[in-house]
Formats: sequence, structure tokens, C-alpha cells
Amino acid sequence: MNKHRLLSILLASTFVGPVYAQAVSVSAAELDSLKAQISALQAKLAEIEEQAKANTTSVAVNAQTLAEQKTDNSAAPEKAKSEDGITVGGAIRTNFNYTSYSEGNKDRGGDFDFDIFRLNLRGEIGDVSLNGEIRFFDYMTAIKYAYVGYQFSENWEVNAGITKVPFGNSPYNSQNYFFSTNYYLGLEDDFDLGVVFKRSVANNWQLDLGFFKNDELGGVDGDVDNGSDRYSYDIVGARTAGEGINDEPGQALAEYNTFSGRFAYHFKQDELTTEVGVSALSGGIHDGQSRAGDYQALALHANSQYQRWHLQLQHSEYRYDIDQLEQIAVGAYSFYDTIAAEATSTTLNVAYDLPVKFGAVTGLQFYNNYGVVYDKSDDTANTVMNVTGVSVAAGGLFTYFDWVHAKNQPFVGGSGAGNSGDYEQRFNINIGYYF
Repeated sequence: MNKHRLLSILLASTFVGPVYAQAVSVSAAELDSLKAQISALQAKLAEIEEQAKANTTSVAVNAQTLAEQKTDNSAAPEKAKSEDGITVGGAIRTNFNYTSYSEGNKDRGGDFDFDIFRLNLRGEIGDVSLNGEIRFFDYMTAIKYAYVGYQFSENWEVNAGITKVPFGNSPYNSQNYFFSTNYYLGLEDDFDLGVVFKRSVANNWQLDLGFFKNDELGGVDGDVDNGSDRYSYDIVGARTAGEGINDEPGQALAEYNTFSGRFAYHFKQDELTTEVGVSALSGGIHDGQSRAGDYQALALHANSQYQRWHLQLQHSEYRYDIDQLEQIAVGAYSFYDTIAAEATSTTLNVAYDLPVKFGAVTGLQFYNNYGVVYDKSDDTANTVMNVTGVSVAAGGLFTYFDWVHAKNQPFVGGSGAGNSGDYEQRFNINIGYYF
């Protein structure tokens, strides 16, 4: 039976029953008034009932929301904890090369060698991040970078340690295994000991400001066995008369107290995205006893992408002002070389991305990278390097296939201070497994 109907009967028996029990006559008007009161009570009861239902639903919804919030809050610390730590990665790489400048290499049909084993550390503990990479070669061990970072505002972070010198196209001014001609001048992928303040892209612009106390090996007084056992190219000495272009320099020199800045502006037009920017650096050169001179570098760069196409341009100039020296000694990869004390370089890179699905292969990038170093203060011939190739991504494997056509280029049968008019060639395959 409907509870409203039952309630009506009960109310009627309460108010009307006693009247009949007392044998009192009730007029029709009084009976209508009584029925009106009962109807009003029924309406009031229905209103109370609906309000109770609403309150019950509201409490249930709020309880569910609080439960979800509690679940989220209780899960958050565990999520942070899972991210709070250091991840270890790395790579193992091998290398095959066939060259025009080595008769023995040609007679053997090329050489296949171990390249590197490297370890990478990356992670965060608290609010401080850590990044590091150490590389093991057959002939040397080198730390590429090792720095800590801290995000102290929404758009700004600071990195301190062996960290990257902000300069030119970033992260690289190339797509191939050999980088660009700028790398062998110390103007691409260079890491030194210092501190860098980095502003992320906001309002279309970004800014990097750095101060570097000295190079990654501790400068001119660094306690190392071989000043060329390093990843990045740096000045290591003066190249004086009578020394060979690949000799260890008799007079040690090193950079110190270097300021570096890089400004970049980003804009987008339909499917075309472009970054343009300017970079500059300036610092001192020390001979171990006193300041021996100073050096500066300047670059203008542009980096564009349209659909799958990439285009990079960079114009750079550098100058070492050291007692009227025309040549300086540089070192990296356990190898000494010589470059002009002052020169200009221009690079032009084109690349095309092609996603594929061919077995384990998921992506190809075709590229042609061109670079030239000219207007050298020592009047030596231009350094030219053109690399045509393709990189192949297949799971953990990443492979470069490069055809290098170059003259007066280190590791392609020449030197940065070479004076040859002949071009050399090198076919190179670098196979790496990255984990």
C-alpha cells in the first residue's frame, strides 16, 4: 500500500475517529476543512522527503569525491617516489670505415672496430636533477658531461658542472655521425666546467647565459696525463715554429673565465616552424703563469622544419688573440691538431624524415651536411666537408651510413691547418645499441 495513502488513513483516524467516538455531528464544511489540512500535511511531507533524498545524494557525491581525492593524494607520494631516483642507460657502438687516404685500409677492404661503450646517468632526487655521461674507448676514457640542475622558477633552470656551452644551432649543428666542421673548432657540442642559466621557450623566445671557469679537464693546470683525452675540442697550446701540426704542443695554453650567451626566437607559419638566433662568447687564455691572451666567437643560426623537411644554417667567426700567434693547437679524442688563430665558417644542412615499417626498422633520416672553414689567418687552404647519408632507427639499434667528401678535415685524411687541394673520401657505418 502507498505510504502516503496509509498516512492519510492514520491521520484521518486520529482527527476524525475521536469525533465519531464522541458521537458529535460534523458538518460538511468542517469535514472539507479537515481534508484540506490533511492535503497540506501530505504536501509538506512530500517536500521533506524530496529534500532528504537530495541531501542523501549530495552526501553520497561528496563522499565519492573525497574518496577519489584521497586516492589521488595517497597515490601522489608513491608516484613521486617512483620518479625520484637515478636511471642508468648507455650505448655500445662499433664502426666500419673504408677510406681513400689509406692504402692499407683499401687493401683490407676497410676496417671494422670497436667504437665506444658509454654509460648515462639521469634522474632526480628531491628537486635536484643529475645528468652524466662517461665514454670508454680503447685508447681513452672521457667524461662528456656531468652536471646537476635545479628548476628555480616556471621558465628558468640552472645547470652546474661539466655542462654544455650555449652556442649556435642546438642541440647539434648537424645530423651525421661526424658533426659539422664547427665541432673541430670547439664551436659545436662543447662541454666545459661552469654554470648555465637556461630560460625555456616562453613568449616565443629563449635565453641561455653561461660562465665557465675552465675546460672540462681543469684548465692549463689540470692534473691529466694527456690534454687531448677529452670529448670536446678545446685549445691546448700554442703552435710554434718547428712543431708538426699533430704534435703535442710545447707551450700549454687553456681557456678560462669564459662568458657565453645564446638568444633564440621561435615562430610558426602554418606547417613551417623556425628558430633564429645569435650566440656570442668571450674569455681569457692562460699559460699557467699569467694571462696570455683572449678569445671570442660569434654565430648567427637558423633552424627550420616544414613537414618532414629540416633546414639548418649557421655562420660563425672566432678569434684567438695570443701574442700574434697565427696557429693554435687543439685536442680531442686523444689526438692533437692545429687550426688557424682566426677564421670564419659557414654550414648548411638539409634532412628529410621518413617513417617506415620494415621489420624492426621504424624510421629513416636522409641528410646532406655541408661545411666550410675559410678566411684563415694562417693563409692555409679552406677546410671543406660534405656528408651525405642516412640514419636508421630499429628498436634499440641506431645506425649511421655516411659518405664523407672532404679536404683538410681531421679524421678524413687531413688537418684543420692542412694545405691540400685534393679531396678525400670516407665511407663510414656506425652501429650503436642504445639502452
